[in-house]
Amino acid sequence: MNARQQPADGALEAVLGHARRWLTVYPERAVPATGSADDAAERLGRQLADHGAPTSEVVDRLVAAVEPGLMASGSGRFYGWVMGGTLPAALAADWLVSVWDQNAGMRDSTPGVVAAEEIAAAWILDVLSLPSDSGVGFVTGATMANFTCLAAARDAVLAERGWDVAQRGLVGSPGVRVLVGEESHGSVELALRYLGLGVPDRIGADEQGRMLPSELESALATAPDMPTVVCLQAGNIHSGAFDPFESLVEMAHRAGAWVHVDGAFGLWAAATPTLAHLTAGLGRADSWATDAHKTLNTPYDCGIAVVSDAARMRASMGIHASYLLTASTVDPYELVPELSRRARGVPVWAALASLGRDGVAELVERLVAAAQAIAQGLGELAGVTVLNDVVYSQVTCACASDAHTRAVFAAILEEGVIMPSLSAWRERVVIRFSVSSWRTGPDDVVATVDAVARALSAVSSRGGEESASSPA
Repeated sequence: MNARQQPADGALEAVLGHARRWLTVYPERAVPATGSADDAAERLGRQLADHGAPTSEVVDRLVAAVEPGLMASGSGRFYGWVMGGTLPAALAADWLVSVWDQNAGMRDSTPGVVAAEEIAAAWILDVLSLPSDSGVGFVTGATMANFTCLAAARDAVLAERGWDVAQRGLVGSPGVRVLVGEESHGSVELALRYLGLGVPDRIGADEQGRMLPSELESALATAPDMPTVVCLQAGNIHSGAFDPFESLVEMAHRAGAWVHVDGAFGLWAAATPTLAHLTAGLGRADSWATDAHKTLNTPYDCGIAVVSDAARMRASMGIHASYLLTASTVDPYELVPELSRRARGVPVWAALASLGRDGVAELVERLVAAAQAIAQGLGELAGVTVLNDVVYSQVTCACASDAHTRAVFAAILEEGVIMPSLSAWRERVVIRFSVSSWRTGPDDVVATVDAVARALSAVSSRGGEESASSPA
């Protein structure tokens, strides 16, 4: 059977029932995946058949093979790796994006979806109190958002020294010094590697991972003439802490440095006045990276790169060719690394439209409240210590020893009611709860604390910390 013999409406009908069922069952099912990749591959069939199958049969086979290997990452009890759920309006918009199948690179060729993205970009700047004339690009995730912003930063600080990276490359340039906090996220370092900037210099941080102003001041003074980029953090991956932006941004700018903020999930704190103490001074940076799939709860994938100097962003990312249309304003492909991409900003528009300004603030506040309630409950369990000040959506805890922490984590996953992640922080093995889903409510908080209590009891009944092995 060839593609022309398979009507599109049949494909949509085939998937609709499965989608409805999944959305009904996943909030209550075990959170970790129950099947392996090898299991799924066997069910899918490793050999391509000579003849095609009907659409409905393909969809049924796909669902049966893949679903056991799915995490219920949209569940209110999923806390691993800062993965948000998906708001209903954003999900619906994402389906339409796939059906419309538009390449959102050129403004005048696909004006409908680009208009939605441009409005979403303006709303983001407004809600987060960022400069209204900033350039905004929709990319795959936080890594590419950091990449896009840091490309603009690299080119800008070298241009100030008379070096044009686009024309001359990096060989022979004055070089760029990048300063990051001791607990900077790996996505920043990966972006720097992609950009040919190498390993950054680390600046001392306090016990919650916040960059120390005195340490930055000393570092800036050691090479005052060196082109410099300072990377700050809105939301430490373990503590949720925010760098003290007011003092750090002023200090960096006084030294002539570009300031970039990695706010993959924490940038959204700027949407609510209740967290203004965390974000004061953030809007005076030069660029910001975030991921709408995290705190805003849009579908994968949806990183957002924001650069205050939109012209610099275009200079670093833009390309022109005779076969491309040239917009009278700005083409989306001029702001991101991709020429071809889906209209990932449309679900952002839908999420923001469904929430409104107050709804975004309320969403962020609920995530923080749930994290603080989980921390309070965990802190009341014998044998569990909460290690961070819970100022945002992260809760990090540990048991009496690393082995005991691993064993409790293994028992949590074995039961499957909740799913945090295992990590290492401050020279300890830790269990981290990243509260990111719009679905997480008071009942989920209670279920989470109870699940940890049961894991503690299970480990104790099996003879202590050595009785379970870590799955990490």
